[in-house]
Amino acid sequence: MANSQKLDLLMLAAHPDDAELGCAGTLLRYAAAGRKVGVVDLTRGELGSRGSAELRDEEAAEAARILGLHVRENLRMRDGFFRNDEEHQRRIIEVIRRFRPELILTNPNIDRHPDHGRAADLVHDAAFLAGLPKVQTQWEGEPQAPWRPRLLLQAIHNSYVRPDIVVEYFRLLGAEAGGPHGLPQPVLPPGVPVGGNQHLHIHPRLSGRAGRPQPGVGQLHWGAVCGRLHQPAPPGP
Repeated sequence: MANSQKLDLLMLAAHPDDAELGCAGTLLRYAAAGRKVGVVDLTRGELGSRGSAELRDEEAAEAARILGLHVRENLRMRDGFFRNDEEHQRRIIEVIRRFRPELILTNPNIDRHPDHGRAADLVHDAAFLAGLPKVQTQWEGEPQAPWRPRLLLQAIHNSYVRPDIVVEYFRLLGAEAGGPHGLPQPVLPPGVPVGGNQHLHIHPRLSGRAGRPQPGVGQLHWGAVCGRLHQPAPPGP
């Protein structure tokens, strides 16, 4: 089978900076705990109103250094025009089977940016298909084995929803922007308590290789304790 580096956590993000803005605290906490963490961006964000694709490449590399990522790659799909179809699904399947993550994070399926919702659906469908033996893929000329993550989570971006999981990371930051890890204080929507937390969303169609979808579990924002992130909180009223 094709050789690759196994990751504990993989963020599949529509654009460079989605991971940093959506779940950097979670990535940092996992890396600080000795877990293997990676980010694969789908596009270079070339349609962004500010900066350029080249600048985003530089910023992504610097963010990878700060966060202690083991992997940072870019699939160079077309910003704004990638689709949830077989061609793009197979590219995500190849990534999932290469890195065999236990946990996948991605964009929220409901958000003001259409790329975010489309990326969420693309990753969800590819994560399921990656576990099917009859879906055959190759990497570097060698067949890939099926793999499906234990849990698939969505990072909350623009639209705040009540989280199912909260990951506390405030102790990893300094009192001001540019603390010991060079990360700023969290910026949260109005009404959300500031405490260095991040939230994630469990997708109801995928709960793991051996598990079934958990009915009633909705939005999730960056998990509880690093080692307990696979144990979602019960749904609220």
